[in-house]
Amino acid sequence: MVFITGGAGFIGSNFVLNWLAQNDEPVINFDKLTYAGNLNNLASVMQDSRHVFVKGDIGDTVQVATLFAKYKPRAVIHFAAESHVDRSIHGPATFVNTNINGTFALLEAARGYWNSLSETERAIFRFLHVSTDEVYGSLGVNDAPFTESSPYAPNSPYSASKAASDHLVRSYGRTYDLPTLTTNSSNNYGAYHFPEKLIPLVIANARAGKPLPIYGDGQQIRDWLYVNDHCAAIRRVLEAGRPGEVYNVGGCNEKTNLDVVCTLCDILDQLDPKQAGSYRDQIIFVEDRPGHDRRYAVDARKIERELGWRPMENFYTGIRKTVQWYLNNEDWVRDVQSGAYLKWIETNYNQYVSMREVAN
Repeated sequence: MVFITGGAGFIGSNFVLNWLAQNDEPVINFDKLTYAGNLNNLASVMQDSRHVFVKGDIGDTVQVATLFAKYKPRAVIHFAAESHVDRSIHGPATFVNTNINGTFALLEAARGYWNSLSETERAIFRFLHVSTDEVYGSLGVNDAPFTESSPYAPNSPYSASKAASDHLVRSYGRTYDLPTLTTNSSNNYGAYHFPEKLIPLVIANARAGKPLPIYGDGQQIRDWLYVNDHCAAIRRVLEAGRPGEVYNVGGCNEKTNLDVVCTLCDILDQLDPKQAGSYRDQIIFVEDRPGHDRRYAVDARKIERELGWRPMENFYTGIRKTVQWYLNNEDWVRDVQSGAYLKWIETNYNQYVSMREVAN
């Protein structure tokens, strides 16, 4: 059994769905269900006996320790985090509490559990921490991509909080011999992405006839990774990664923000054309956000060389699938934008708990 934190969020829910589609090993899905956690993402597996969902906070060491003792997971995969840069600028305390203090509490619970295991079980156990390329800071246009040995230089409260969590994970591996693994991925995109992020926001605004705001000159560069490729990388790191190691996970698809928005407009022009003109007509440029990093890119040759992983999707195949998903799932987008999904979560979670209590 695998213990997954943040499994109702964007990457976490995609991972849970991918995991259950590919093997029979059960998962404990532990999520606080903040605004970014959406049980509707997991509707197809909520009645699956292999999927046990528990609402809770990674900072609650008693609850986590109780779950570890009850379910005896062979691994922890730690997705749970506050992840939106803009939100971190306006409210950094939440990021410090969740990403730093929460990770510390989870590590302490994992260490206590790991120490209670038999020698054989200890050798099998893994703590896999899912992080971001933003911990490395910003690159110049002509700089080589970040490697696993690049120094940390975070430039936002979000990336600083993730950098701190990375260091905590490393320290628990070095100090206590806890078998840890860390992945630092580039920007993800795909299904179930909360509409505050660039790609789903542009799709939603474009179809609603709203402006498509681009920070600054739009020449900020990001490496884009299709979320299903990221899920495959995490599975591979869990399976064969060497304890104590860090693996960069990149999509090898560097694009400017302006290029991303224009590509989305062009795909929408083909799949959902306006009555007149192009969606590009809705693009506007707005004041850049504070501390906006110019470029991120990671060198993912280590994970390819050592573990044989490489992305299956290029940006154009992945982004077309993504746009089509949002066109096919208008109800999901509408419920998230209106806040109706929060009521859906409350109702369905209570029903789920009641059914589980009856079954047990």
